[in-house]
Amino acid sequence: MAGDDEKQAKSLTSTAASGDVDAFIRKVAAMPQVRKAGSGRLIFAMDATASRQPTWDRAAAIQGQMFEATQALGGLEIQLVFYRGFRECKASRWYAAAADLHRAMRGVFCAAGETQIERVLDHVVAEARKGSVNALVFVGDAMEENPDRLCGRAGELGLLGIPVFVFQEGSDAVAARCFREIARLSKGAYSSFDGSSAQQLRELLAAVAVYAAGGRPALEAYGKERGGAALLLTSQLAKG
Repeated sequence: MAGDDEKQAKSLTSTAASGDVDAFIRKVAAMPQVRKAGSGRLIFAMDATASRQPTWDRAAAIQGQMFEATQALGGLEIQLVFYRGFRECKASRWYAAAADLHRAMRGVFCAAGETQIERVLDHVVAEARKGSVNALVFVGDAMEENPDRLCGRAGELGLLGIPVFVFQEGSDAVAARCFREIARLSKGAYSSFDGSSAQQLRELLAAVAVYAAGGRPALEAYGKERGGAALLLTSQLAKG
């Protein structure tokens, strides 16, 4: 990250398918209530390798709604995690304002490199042991690592009560298989998206933020107010 945010960042150690969206909705609707009073804490992790630049820009424009959707619930703190280039994987400080997170994301440029999803998952486990983490959102398009190791980390997150919400851009089959398992083992959810489904991604990200901040009751109230993908989530709640 550029400027102050770059200094504060720390290196870490080692067309959307309608069926995917429906499955994502069912998974979130079936989750138990996780909250509690006070701010929710969500880690927002992104692949910042070269192919990700259009999605990075789109996510930077979308993320403000995640904060706005949770203000009445006590707010939301988000930590940005990204990887790119040759073994560069960094985490920001925790942000409580959309403008600060947006500024940090604007300071990141994408660079060619291999995926480092295991390092992201390791970081989330370590962060959870230091304090509360309610959910992990991961946005990426590829997986170039040992899937068994990734699934093992996902299982740890499931035991810690931290669901992983995986958003895959594109349709890489190898990545999709692994991402679905990460979501399943962590008791999270998976959805694919592409450039034509930015609004769907916006709505689902906001709904996940509401879930992280206030659990199922908050998600239900949000769905009644906002409609769209969030309303679909609450309709699944009513069936559960």
